[in-house]
Amino acid sequence: MSKVIAIDGPAASGKSTVAKAVAEALHIAYVNTGSLYRAVALAAQRAGIPLETIPEGFLKTLRLTYRPDDSGKYELELDGAFPGAELRTAEVAAGASRVAAQPAVREFLLGVQRGFAGERLIVMEGRDIGTVIFPDAEYKFFVTATPEERARRRLAQAGEVPDGATLAEVARSIAERDRQDSCRPIAPLKPAPDAEIIDTTGMTIPEVVAAILRRVGADSTQRRS
Repeated sequence: MSKVIAIDGPAASGKSTVAKAVAEALHIAYVNTGSLYRAVALAAQRAGIPLETIPEGFLKTLRLTYRPDDSGKYELELDGAFPGAELRTAEVAAGASRVAAQPAVREFLLGVQRGFAGERLIVMEGRDIGTVIFPDAEYKFFVTATPEERARRRLAQAGEVPDGATLAEVARSIAERDRQDSCRPIAPLKPAPDAEIIDTTGMTIPEVVAAILRRVGADSTQRRS
């Protein structure tokens, strides 16, 4: 069994914020796998490579790791530098879904992601952590919400949507992203059979985090008893 708290879910479901808060509460490492796909898309855009056909040779040149920044928080490092806000642009977000559909990219990042796990418990979030990356994860959660709720959250995030975008437009975009991610032939977005599904519509982030911590804490107590 892998020492991983797997938190999966669709775009703008709140899984990144929840996963980070869970990791901070438990004082363990947090890995955002969506950022890895964004990093591949960003690197390809910088190199002028079409996002639909990322060469394997290019992937092998990428250096992706997590290390502490000046404040001590672990951040994704791409080729020796922190990309930071560049990963959160609407263009890179759209590109991430396109590169994620490619077998070569997923195979490359599979090794990268599995390399983060070890003897200590970590939190990892994405879209296929509990189904593909760590099907034997110690804990599995699938965090979701309605497209409208997720659109409101996305609009509140600076740089995530084009200027002037409306709630209806963002909701439609999110629903289309769900369709693409759920219908892709490789690692489609879906809950693991043994994952606990948490609908965060109408819930606050602290409420979602508390629900996960109760599950993890209860299981830990049961193992010690």
